[in-house]
Amino acid sequence: MKEFMGRGFMLSNYAAEHLYYEYAERAPIFDFHSHLPPKEIYENRNYGSITELWLKTDHYKWRAMRAAGIDEHYITGDAGDLEKFVMWAKVVERLPGSPLYHWTNLELKRYFGIDTPLTAKNAADVFERCGEMLRSEALRPVSILKGSGVKTVCTTDEPYDDLIWHIKIREKGLPFRVLPTFRPDKFLRVDNNAWIESVRKLGVTERTEIGSYDALKNALGKSLKRFREAGCVAADMGFSRFAYTGSPDMDDIAEKVFEKAMNGDAVSEAEADAFESSLLLFLGKEYARLGLCMQLHIGAMRNVNTKMFEKLGPDSGYDNVGLATDPRKLAAFLNDLCMADSLPRTVLYGLNPVDLPVMTGIAVSFCDGECPGKVQVGSAWWFNDTASGIKAQLTESAHAGLLRSFVGMVTDSRSFTAFVRHEYFRRILCSFLGDHVGSGEYPADFEVLGEMVSDICCNNAVRFFGSESKF
Repeated sequence: MKEFMGRGFMLSNYAAEHLYYEYAERAPIFDFHSHLPPKEIYENRNYGSITELWLKTDHYKWRAMRAAGIDEHYITGDAGDLEKFVMWAKVVERLPGSPLYHWTNLELKRYFGIDTPLTAKNAADVFERCGEMLRSEALRPVSILKGSGVKTVCTTDEPYDDLIWHIKIREKGLPFRVLPTFRPDKFLRVDNNAWIESVRKLGVTERTEIGSYDALKNALGKSLKRFREAGCVAADMGFSRFAYTGSPDMDDIAEKVFEKAMNGDAVSEAEADAFESSLLLFLGKEYARLGLCMQLHIGAMRNVNTKMFEKLGPDSGYDNVGLATDPRKLAAFLNDLCMADSLPRTVLYGLNPVDLPVMTGIAVSFCDGECPGKVQVGSAWWFNDTASGIKAQLTESAHAGLLRSFVGMVTDSRSFTAFVRHEYFRRILCSFLGDHVGSGEYPADFEVLGEMVSDICCNNAVRFFGSESKF
């Protein structure tokens, strides 16, 4: 029996341990998709408690607490921080096999030096110990990022964001980069409630009147240029349903739909799809022109519990896995960009696990000599971010020939201690490769395998997102 979270944690054999400790553990972190607030990095704020750091915005934990029957009073309600943390500790004990169990205890071990598993019995003591440490300089955002080996972290930002915090962070000369990511979701769907207000905000930020579809594209183009100047290397777009039409008249339809939507007139689903498709193609071409990588997150079914959505709003733990993606629509979009010689480097994420082999196959169809894995499937996303989900993604990538060029893990988190997710991933990666060595399926060439591990953990992402140098 292995020691709990000891040296061999999630490492299957000697080869896996060697790859992890000689290569994976030493690799810096290039986290190209996170939801960290740049203002908190700039202000280098203190957190009042472990509850504030962990539970205030983490809907992964909220879902687990609800599943365990915890009253909302202790989740998003007005219970005290200690009460909420004790309730979380009670839930943690019930989570064998869940990544939340591993992440929770890894974060306590790596950032707070607490080796004992979190339980309801020791929760109050852990709360106090963590509170004392959180008052120190060592557990402020800047120190956490430095201590985690982070060299670059990309945030998620609206096109109308003024990026002031990114600019101020850069002026500080910190030993890591904090880069904005262009996220235009609110502009793609004219049938969402935030569309008109988003157009208005963009007009204010870019100091332009947006009275037509062409004006909207021009304003988004100005925003993209501003993002690029602030260091942006990637754009990201999320879709509940990837509805690209590719129709020859979608630009003409988009002009008419823009006017209808701005007037507050009803827009049909078909019209909304045509508008989204036209704008999506425009943005894809702009990404390619500016040298930005494109990320597509597809398949989240949002806000399924109307009662709780009305009470708590979005991103509260009521999103779920949606329908499988229509491969014809995804392939048509990438093909139209390819035919226009405007296909950017692209990372695909599917929330429905059925999409994994489909997206992997499509990705290979659009790889070319520009760079390894020009189009590829990203790390296991959200509900798939488990040991089995990560292994499935690695397996499909290996089968398709994309593993060697895979850009690796992201935190996709709002928590500054979530960087242990890279350790979690790296241990699984090393076990995946170690198992191939152990079974005689791949030679024990640690020089070749070690370089592969280092590249997947960091260097591939550095090159893919715009820098030829290695950390």
